[in-house]
Parts: sequence; structure tokens; C-alpha cells
Amino acid sequence: MVQLKNAKIKSIIISQPKPESEKSPWFELAKKYNLKMDFRPFIQVEPIGAKEFRQQKINILEHTAIILNSRNSIDNFFRMCAELKLEIPAEMKYFCVNESIANYLAKYIQVRKRKVFVGKGTEIELLTVFKSHPTEKYLFPCSDWRKQDIEKFMKKSKIAFKEAFFYRIKSSDLSDLTNVNYDIIAFFSPADIRSLFENFPEFKQNKTLIAGFGATTIKAMIEAKLEVNVQAPTPQTPSMVMAIDKFIEAHHKA
Repeated sequence: MVQLKNAKIKSIIISQPKPESEKSPWFELAKKYNLKMDFRPFIQVEPIGAKEFRQQKINILEHTAIILNSRNSIDNFFRMCAELKLEIPAEMKYFCVNESIANYLAKYIQVRKRKVFVGKGTEIELLTVFKSHPTEKYLFPCSDWRKQDIEKFMKKSKIAFKEAFFYRIKSSDLSDLTNVNYDIIAFFSPADIRSLFENFPEFKQNKTLIAGFGATTIKAMIEAKLEVNVQAPTPQTPSMVMAIDKFIEAHHKA
């Protein structure tokens, strides 16, 4: 494992927007270890307009179930419905990749009054939930940069399914970080890894510690030949904050 020899962890960059709430556990973590903590989204979400969406010839109301795998998919699905002036029927079913996504869905609907089904954390694990509902007509709101696991499974299982692009994912310009070093970099999606190497093609991990959230993110890190020093979620550390907290505590005792 890569380590910072005889040195405490002093800085960390989070590849997400800065939390709006001052009570965020990230700020508590920074205070606990006196960390320099920066928040910098490695990717940008670019919504597509109603005109471009119509070119896909997708009728949202022809479907009986919506697959939601991220907050971006939720935000852009309901944004598009508003732009198209569609009223989603109360009978619509929602299949969320994990509990966190299901909770975020409450921003737009009364979850208790709707049919919401929740996976155990990854898209792969959500496939078992689809098996229990094979007669639904599924719509997958996604970006132009997504995995094809769900599509392959649906076709193989002969389940009615369509995916539709509601937004694009683009790498942020990180050129101002060229000569800036952090002890830990925390990634939250495979697109973050893509952005890292698009911005810094010659990036070498060296002594930098790297944290990854989610199975697909960790897989992308391994494929990029990065050493994964901190992983979440796990049964012991269900959040990235908890995982990094536990890691720093152990590191400083070493």
C-alpha cells in the first residue's frame, strides 16, 4: 500500500460540489484532523433540452417503471417532465439503485405514496429486483456516458426496456490544479477517473492516497492502474466520510 512515510494526512480533495449545509460530516472530519479540504467537481452535467430529447422519439408515459441510478438521473428526469409539461401518473413505479437515491427521490414525489423499489447499492444488484417485475415497461434516464449492464440484462431477459439520454457528462477543466498536490483524492464515479486522466494524461499516483466510492468507481480505478487505498461503502463504513475517517485514524496511529 502506498503510504505517506512518517507524515500525517493534511490535505484532501473531494471530487464533488461543496456541501451547502455547514453541518456536513465533511466539515466535521476536516475539523477533527485539521485538514485542508477542497471540494472540486471533476465532471460537469449538461442537461439536454426538450427539443433534443424529442429527437429520440421516447414517450415517457408509455412506460410503467423508471430506473434511477443517480441524483443526476432523478433531477434531469423530473426537469424534462416539467419542460414537456407531463404529469407522471401515481401508478408509476421507481427502481432505485440504493437507499440514498430512493431518499433523494422524495425531493420530487411523496415516496410513501408511490411504488419505490430499492437495490442494494449497485446496478448489478438491481438486476435481481427487475427479475421480480418482468412485465413492467422500463425507462432508464441516463447520460451519454453510462455502462451497458442494465441494457444487456434487459435484452437477455426479454424485459421491455428503453434508455433515453437526459443529460451529458463532461470532464471539468482542472488545469489550475496542475501543480497542486493532495494527500488524498476522493472519487465518486468512473467519470471522475476519466476526467483525471483527460486533464492529466501523465498522472502518477506516487504517494497520493486514493479513495473510491462504489463498485463501478473502484473498478474504473483498478482498470486505470490506480491503487485503491480507501473503499466505501462497506458494512463497517457505509459512507465515504466514515471510511476516510477510519483510514486517517489508523494511519496516524501507525
